[in-house]
Amino acid sequence: MINKGLSRLGAFFLYLLSLLPFWVLYLIADFLFVVIYYITGYRRKVVQENLRNAFPEKTEKERHDIEKKYFRYLADLIVESIKMISASKETIVKHVWPTNPEVIDNYFAEGKSIIGAVGHYCNWELAGQRFGFFTENRRIIVYKPLTNDYFDQFFIKMRSRFGATLVAMKDTARAMVKYKNEISFSVLVADQTPVKHEAHYFTEFLNQPTAVFLGIEKLAKLTNSVVIFCDVKRVKRGYYTYTFVPLVENPKETAPHEITEAHVKYLESMIKREPEYWLWSHRRWKFKPEDIV
Repeated sequence: MINKGLSRLGAFFLYLLSLLPFWVLYLIADFLFVVIYYITGYRRKVVQENLRNAFPEKTEKERHDIEKKYFRYLADLIVESIKMISASKETIVKHVWPTNPEVIDNYFAEGKSIIGAVGHYCNWELAGQRFGFFTENRRIIVYKPLTNDYFDQFFIKMRSRFGATLVAMKDTARAMVKYKNEISFSVLVADQTPVKHEAHYFTEFLNQPTAVFLGIEKLAKLTNSVVIFCDVKRVKRGYYTYTFVPLVENPKETAPHEITEAHVKYLESMIKREPEYWLWSHRRWKFKPEDIV
């Protein structure tokens, strides 16, 4: 009961923060950066190790510059995500927009459903909100549930308030079968880390063997959906564009792991382009192929 009460209080506080204008939230972000980078050193060792392994060809100074830019952006990402709790449709449209929506329109006109791969890159929460009212067709966002039930429901409500259907990862195949007769646009995060017993496939990603989920590939073949990558770019503080990049149009004709390799390599190219916008503080490489028995 106490934990639920604290969760309610925390959610209410986040809602109140979300009502603040962007300029105030960015002042908070500037202060937050100092706290997490200089005072607490939040996961700096994790970030440094990840950058060292991902970019062995870069100098220490180059990696340090990326690290500092990353933490500056992480602070912005936190306050922007809080803003999404109460941001209006008009606010979201103003801050993130598609560069080539005709790609989606053309596939829908052909009667094809779409699976969009995304990464923990730039503000995926903001892009997800924008996705919610991009089309009148069914929009599905696959998410990983939080351990705190109250906050899990809180964020489901936030992410689905513009019409998206939220589906937990474990229920994805069931949902895809349920909606197989509808033209839909489903979004799945391509860089989630499998738990050890689900690590069935490794590929080279950022210069190291990396366990990846095969869910996008399996679902694309199951539903014969076009696979695209949602390439997000930060224009300036608080403003983003996203571009739909077709990867595979006929999934049932692909070789095993071809779809997986395509979206992994595209994400890698995005990260190398502007590495400070990926989630480096995540413990992405928890185990190696030799750890799997």
